[in-house]
Amino acid sequence: MQQEIRPLVAVDIIEQLHRQFAILSGGRGKDGAPIITFPEFVGFKHIPDEDFLNVMTYLTSVPSMEAASIGFVIVIDRRRDKWSSIKASLTRIAVAFPGNLQLILILRPSRFIQRTFTDIGIKYYRDEFKMKVPIVMLNSVSDLHDYIDKSQLTADLGGTLEYRHSQWINHRTAIENFALALKTTAQMLQTFGACLATTELPRSIPSTEDLLMSHMRQWNKLQDELKLLGKQGATLLSCMQEPATKSPTSKLSLHEVENVATMERLLVQLDETQKAFIQFWSEHHLKLNQYLQLQHFEHSFCEVKLALDNLLAEQAEFSDIGDSVMHVEQLLKEHKKLEGEGQESLEKAQLLAVIGDQLIQSHHYAVDSIRPRCAELRHLCDDFINENKKKHDILEKSLELHRRLDKVSQWCEAGVYLLASQAVDKYQSREGIDIALNDIETFLGTAKEYQLPSSKDFYNQYELMLTLDIKTKAQKVLQKLSDVQEIFHKRQMSLMKLAARQTRPVQPVAPHPESSPKWASPKISQPSTLVPHQKTSEEPYTETDLNSEEKEDDETKSEVKNEEILESSHDADNPEPEQPDGSKNLSHSRHIIRDLVETEVTYIKEIKNIIDGYIIPMDFIWLKHLIPDVLRNNKEFLFGNIRELYEFHSRTFLKELEKCTENPELLARCFLKRKEDLQIYFKYHKNLPRARAIWQECQDCTYFGVCQRQLGHSLPLFKCLREPSQRLIKYQMLLKGLLDFESPEDLEMDPSDLEGGSAKNGPKRTKDSTFLADLQQALAMMEDLIKSCELAMDLAAVTGCPDDIGKFGKLLMHGSFNVWTVHKDRYKMKDLIRFKPSQRQIYLFEREIMFCKIQLEPSDQGLSPHYSFKKSMKLMTLSIRQLGRGSNRKFEIANQNGLEKYILQAASKEIRDCWFSEISKLLMKQQNNIKALMELTVETWMDQESRHTGNGRMAREWEGCQAQVSQDCRKVFQMAKKIRPKPTHFNKFL
Repeated sequence: MQQEIRPLVAVDIIEQLHRQFAILSGGRGKDGAPIITFPEFVGFKHIPDEDFLNVMTYLTSVPSMEAASIGFVIVIDRRRDKWSSIKASLTRIAVAFPGNLQLILILRPSRFIQRTFTDIGIKYYRDEFKMKVPIVMLNSVSDLHDYIDKSQLTADLGGTLEYRHSQWINHRTAIENFALALKTTAQMLQTFGACLATTELPRSIPSTEDLLMSHMRQWNKLQDELKLLGKQGATLLSCMQEPATKSPTSKLSLHEVENVATMERLLVQLDETQKAFIQFWSEHHLKLNQYLQLQHFEHSFCEVKLALDNLLAEQAEFSDIGDSVMHVEQLLKEHKKLEGEGQESLEKAQLLAVIGDQLIQSHHYAVDSIRPRCAELRHLCDDFINENKKKHDILEKSLELHRRLDKVSQWCEAGVYLLASQAVDKYQSREGIDIALNDIETFLGTAKEYQLPSSKDFYNQYELMLTLDIKTKAQKVLQKLSDVQEIFHKRQMSLMKLAARQTRPVQPVAPHPESSPKWASPKISQPSTLVPHQKTSEEPYTETDLNSEEKEDDETKSEVKNEEILESSHDADNPEPEQPDGSKNLSHSRHIIRDLVETEVTYIKEIKNIIDGYIIPMDFIWLKHLIPDVLRNNKEFLFGNIRELYEFHSRTFLKELEKCTENPELLARCFLKRKEDLQIYFKYHKNLPRARAIWQECQDCTYFGVCQRQLGHSLPLFKCLREPSQRLIKYQMLLKGLLDFESPEDLEMDPSDLEGGSAKNGPKRTKDSTFLADLQQALAMMEDLIKSCELAMDLAAVTGCPDDIGKFGKLLMHGSFNVWTVHKDRYKMKDLIRFKPSQRQIYLFEREIMFCKIQLEPSDQGLSPHYSFKKSMKLMTLSIRQLGRGSNRKFEIANQNGLEKYILQAASKEIRDCWFSEISKLLMKQQNNIKALMELTVETWMDQESRHTGNGRMAREWEGCQAQVSQDCRKVFQMAKKIRPKPTHFNKFL
């Protein structure tokens, strides 16, 4: 390979440069040509040709390409030397000068003989030098100044240019070393990038993690080197700029300016290199991370799929449906156990599918591999859930089947027992026959309670689960039922025939005591008492248990609340003992804050219950069939930003309130500090009307009932969603209670304290006054927040609002007005017939005023007002004035850009005055803002005028700045004209 040609640097010829036989002072000719000076040097002709060539090559490479293309001006100072030295200098320049020459100026020897030799020698040897540029022989320094300005010459040539040769060498060496380090670092980055690009990705997760950590360590090391190199460059640049920064009058020389420009260019190159490598590293790091994520996903997928396959296989083996009630109940327990064991695997599979969806949404490169695996996981979960439900339904139906068969068997046995218990000797009388018939009819009436089926209906209902054994059992039971019913029918017929034969009285004969069987009465016999007992052991028993559990829960909750009330009353009846130095006030404040913290914890738990009990279960597959489409599509509107409320209170606000327990004076500052964060309640209440509409449409769906029962809540969901509103009122009440306790009377000093001097009580009073002022500010802030939330709820009921209503600013006031529209053009017929006012709902914002039409629409509470957007106007384009006498409830607003003005009539004079005062304040505030903008523009104009220097480029910049200021002034003046007349003191700037 061909060896790289390295350019000549200062370090290579540092000794030759220090000899100073040729210098590049930084001076320029009249046309910008660089000047190379050959100062007086005794041994110039003894300098080796190689050293001379190296110095010339290096000096001609320092200026920029643009300056070097003009040509170099060479100044040779030989005032104390001989003609031979001049001849040697010209000969070397003609032979070895590597650059483009423009002019050669020679200060010839000052001694008469050498000057004569010089004049003669230059005539005879001019052609021998073969110079194509003019060679000018100068007698003195003053002649040199005719060709080159003094400011571009050093002091030894009669100029004013500051030049220090050692400093020049140091700066050049430092710049070249920095450039070399930058080049080396760039090569290291390129090598590292090539290594990253050619690295093969491992197959195991530990190997991938080790590779990622290794690349991260190398990346951090290179980053440290880049940062160190950047600091070195910045330090070097500041050292070069140091002369100009120390004194505002001093300026950098041209070669110093070129050095600064070179360093700035190298720093820009370093920054671009760093940005390019950061971009490359970001892509590589993202690729490695995504590959590691894919490995974790595939590993988890294999584990979860294996677990689901085992569950499905175990579920497939679970095919028995039982042959008795006890057997089916045992199978149901086993089935429930299997379902519980599979719940963990199901949750893992669903979570893994969600992770896969997140990877897909993050534009993972392996989307085509992740998407089918997510679909397969969901398919397996659905198969397991559906099969589980199917198995459970079959077992429930099997349980019902066996229970009905057992009931039929019990009924048949009770019937047989009844028939066997009837004494035959009682059939000898009509009364005994009637009793027997009555008993039979009563027993047959119980068939409805047992829901005895017909054979056809029975087989149609349970045909799917009738195995051979169960079918045989069912046939036996049904045959037994048929036989018993037939026996009862025959007994009835026999008794009825026997009753018809009783034509003559029969003399009762007392039977022998031993001949009469001791049967119990059918009405109190075992079957008659057993049947109701078995009936109550079914579903009604379960409902009773559930109701009793709910009552017990309610009683438990009420007992807890009663205990809390008793404890609070006990605290109120038995206050803490009074302590000196105002400790009683402190204990009361701590009691209030403790109550605030405890209720804050309860509030956070309630919000957490809503999130965990209502929001999160919406994503469960087994509950999706309970959620209507309206609720599923508007979930975020029903719950609003309740998650944001939970995050703020649980992570931030509760911790700060807990800190106030020991320092009550921090409470007010805590509320004031979180003023902006509490604006999330404004967003929540703004969404509340829409949430109410969604709730009214979906409140009867089964999903809410299931969630409410699961949480054990006695109140429906929307009552819980009103908790944030009640929380704001709680804050207001606690702050107000604390403020009432810390009243100004408590701050008065006891006359007895004056005996010990006022120095002791002075600071305490100042501290209490500050605390009281903070409490007042916090209470005012909370009242403003509650008011803004109420206004937001009212504003949310307006239909047809523009999308950019957020640009209107804060909502300040709203109310109903009678509005007359008056056209400024009096000749319009519409103005003559517009005598009847329109009823409008008006909303006042910080920057606009909005008119809405009021419409009464039927609702559950009767006719309720609804508002529809009509128009809005910017306040900065409005003027306002009060009307004359007899109109104490009216005022007028006019749009200066329109052809209409509006007369507004309030419900009372107080409301009119409040609105007029608020609008006037807003207009005055905007006018003051415009004045401030005008003053700032004028200050900018005056500042630019003071910096005017007369330089050509500065003059052009000044003219552009002056034009821009004039344009800004015109814009501001046009805005000012809309509110006030044209200000006379502003005319001179226009």
